[in-house]
Amino acid sequence: MNKFLLLSASVFAACASPALAVDTVASSDATAMGNALAGSGFHLTGATLNSDTQNGFFTNGSAIGISQGVVLTTGSLGCVGNANTSGSCTGGGANSSLVLTFTLDSDSLFFNYVFGSEEYNEYVGSQFNDSFQLLLNGPGFSNVNLAQVPGGGGDVTINNVNLGSNSAYYNNNSPAVYPFELDGFTDVLTASAAGLTPGATYTLSFNIADVGDANYDSAVFVQGGTIGTTPTPPGAVPEPSTWAMMLAGFGAIGFAARRGRKAQFGTRLA
Repeated sequence: MNKFLLLSASVFAACASPALAVDTVASSDATAMGNALAGSGFHLTGATLNSDTQNGFFTNGSAIGISQGVVLTTGSLGCVGNANTSGSCTGGGANSSLVLTFTLDSDSLFFNYVFGSEEYNEYVGSQFNDSFQLLLNGPGFSNVNLAQVPGGGGDVTINNVNLGSNSAYYNNNSPAVYPFELDGFTDVLTASAAGLTPGATYTLSFNIADVGDANYDSAVFVQGGTIGTTPTPPGAVPEPSTWAMMLAGFGAIGFAARRGRKAQFGTRLA
């Protein structure tokens, strides 16, 4: 009985959570994104955004465990927020890359993120393995992918984090439980690196891309104010100084996702 009540309470809490909110107008301001992500001991010196998709800021992220931050997609912001009313939400485009150039005050780097996708659960184990990489470059590091499952579980990908693989870090949203469009998403994961040279110049590339075709969007959510030299507990709200300025003037309302239907492997409909 206690287990039943606990499960019922968990489901009720998830359903009662407000929907994730994203800006109705996509942002292409890489510097604003970098500043919104910057935390203690992190000094942004440059930022570029190479993308054919919609990206921007998000708020009200209790459903995924991150209150606010920057979201990069493989398609449309409309496939991120709102309730899960479509199992095959697809927007235009296929690739997005945010590259931050920076220096650090110490030899360690941390930040929090969540990866989610509409490819779950139908296309797990298929060629539609949308990719997500966090590449660190600079003295002592060459294209080191920081997007790793804890405990040496490998890269964070659809085929590697799902109901059957590394499931302890996976949240299923098909059928819909969370007020969140994507059909599945990871826990809040902390990326980290040690042995950096304080004061040296590094780059961090957030790369997300459709694989196999351009259908069924994926997204990565990076927690605002957490890229820095000390870890931020998942769900914690960073100091509001820079973040508040980044959100000033932006609306926080998700817009409707395009609807479609699931198809079989190999032949997919948007």
